Amino acid sequence: MEIEVLTAESLGVRGLCCYVKTGTKKILIDPGIALGYSRYNRLPHPFQVAVGERIRKIIIRKWNEATDIVFSHFHGDHIPLVHANPYQLNINSLRTLKTKVKIWLSLFENLNNLEKSRFIDLQEILGKNYNFVNNQFKKDICFSRMVYHGERAKNKVFMTCIEEEGFVFVHGSDIQLLDKEAIQIILSWKPDLLIVSGPPLYLSVKMNKELRQNAFNNASLLSDNIPTVIIDHHLLRDYQGLDWLKKINSKTKNTVLCAAEYMQKPLMMLEGDREKLYKEMPVISRWHDKYVMGQVDTMEYWDRGIKIYQRKT
Repeated sequence: MEIEVLTAESLGVRGLCCYVKTGTKKILIDPGIALGYSRYNRLPHPFQVAVGERIRKIIIRKWNEATDIVFSHFHGDHIPLVHANPYQLNINSLRTLKTKVKIWLSLFENLNNLEKSRFIDLQEILGKNYNFVNNQFKKDICFSRMVYHGERAKNKVFMTCIEEEGFVFVHGSDIQLLDKEAIQIILSWKPDLLIVSGPPLYLSVKMNKELRQNAFNNASLLSDNIPTVIIDHHLLRDYQGLDWLKKINSKTKNTVLCAAEYMQKPLMMLEGDREKLYKEMPVISRWHDKYVMGQVDTMEYWDRGIKIYQRKT
């Protein structure tokens, strides 16, 4: 089994997209991307825009190669969108791709009104080859029942388990390590490798002491029972998430790491670095407006930014 993490905050963008290749399937999970439209009262720095451009192209290529595509939920950093902002994956870029791919998603009645609207948009563009997930178990791929997107949140997600020759990979999506039921389902699958969203520590008002401890306890439980655990996404929108991750790793005999470490790529916490990026690489006036109109590109910022982050590795 080959597993690639395509999007994650430690890779420079918002998301948790994975591409899993087995002997019989090529499974693309949560093919979406976002950059955090406004953070610290700033739009994404052009270097982050440049990283996002390149990752979008990879997702599109993997989409065209996939036999199966999984949408764990319908947030804009996990799916292509009709009304995408300039830094998300626009569904129009997928119009010319193959439509016979098998698509897995939640039962329609489990979706809220916005999610239903996004599903209809997808169906209009991509055809009707959909399979609705309802705690389904198959020989090599299975899905959980719907679990909470965080602490008893209004939104729910499902998780994906893929097995080949005794090796088990689990994509835990946006559970944020805050709900006991999701943790128990993961443990019941006995994964060898887990990728999951960590808690959004950057939301200091929402993430009180009790929730932080709950997430820490759940992460410790998973890391004590799973050989390799990748924790990323919401957790790494600022640098306190890295310290949290290191603390988990120090308390277990197993391996706990972020997506960039797993993929052996430079650590690029670009959302957390947004203010610093604007200082290190100043941006011309109205750059984002000019970018949308095609009057400027990202090449200059890509060349400078990639050198900075490669030096840090």
